[in-house]
Amino acid sequence: MAQHPPERTAGPVRPAAPQYPSDPPAGPLRALTRPPHLRPGDRVAVVAPSSPVDPERLTAGCAVLRSWGLEVEVAPHVLDTHPTLGHLAGRDADRAADLQAAWLDPTIAAVVCARGGYGVHRMVDLLDWDALRTAPPKVLVGYSDVTSLQEAFAQRLGVATLYGPMASAATFLSDGPTAEHLRRTLFRPADATVLTSATAGTLVPGRARGITAGGCASVLAAERGTPGARPSFAGAVLVLEDVNEQPYQLDRILTQLLRSGALDGVAGVALGSWSGCGRPERVREVMLDRLGPLGVPVLWELGFGHGSSSLTVPLGVPALLDADAGALTLEVPALAERGH
Repeated sequence: MAQHPPERTAGPVRPAAPQYPSDPPAGPLRALTRPPHLRPGDRVAVVAPSSPVDPERLTAGCAVLRSWGLEVEVAPHVLDTHPTLGHLAGRDADRAADLQAAWLDPTIAAVVCARGGYGVHRMVDLLDWDALRTAPPKVLVGYSDVTSLQEAFAQRLGVATLYGPMASAATFLSDGPTAEHLRRTLFRPADATVLTSATAGTLVPGRARGITAGGCASVLAAERGTPGARPSFAGAVLVLEDVNEQPYQLDRILTQLLRSGALDGVAGVALGSWSGCGRPERVREVMLDRLGPLGVPVLWELGFGHGSSSLTVPLGVPALLDADAGALTLEVPALAERGH
């Protein structure tokens, strides 16, 4: 039988950061409440919390969702563009209103983001979190800029989310395995508990257990110091990926996360794709330089994020990271069972 290094559950200890009234309690991450999985006939809402959405791609993405037996409702402002800031999908208040209405609608089982880009930072504090807490948990799907929403849902609602392809994303429309893995995660999550890919490899060997958390590295860095941001990812299997950030920029992003204490006590790291980030060997060198000293297992290129093919990774569930085997194994399905 193969011998594995002992499981690690924490990284090096740094001095505690000051706590302010808006900070959530410090301490290791806990598993979040998993929403129920979907069934054919469920209604899903498509929202655009970030950048403008291409109408043709949106139509194609909604057709895929409908082909799975879902009823799709496109929120009123999804195809808007901000009147003066063309990088935003409509006004901040309208984007927030669409998301809030979808989450509070008892007939909606899942909220699927149309695309990322930029914009969640501007609207997340416009949401009525007291109202959102009154709704039962439901599925939220997105990645990239949606990382900010997923962090807020984790911290303020205690709800697990899916870091996965969005309705108008190129990979969702062009890559069959990407769409199929999302479909399986949504409808048969018990069949999608082992995440691995042909590109997965070992950056730092070892195995570790923790709660999945993270997302787009640059967005996580931008979250530092914002209201309600978590003090650290202590106890997490941290998933990280990004797009169009050169190696020196990735160095800066990771250094900010390190210096701010965000990586204190992290149990392990699963890295995703680094599309448009320069030569892979340069990116790998930066990751090893910045993350290696944490002394925890680091898995290279698990195959999620902005790449040409992407797995759906749940955030907020217990998992075993095996950097030697190139796999992340969920200890519970991404989504919960539901009554008949």
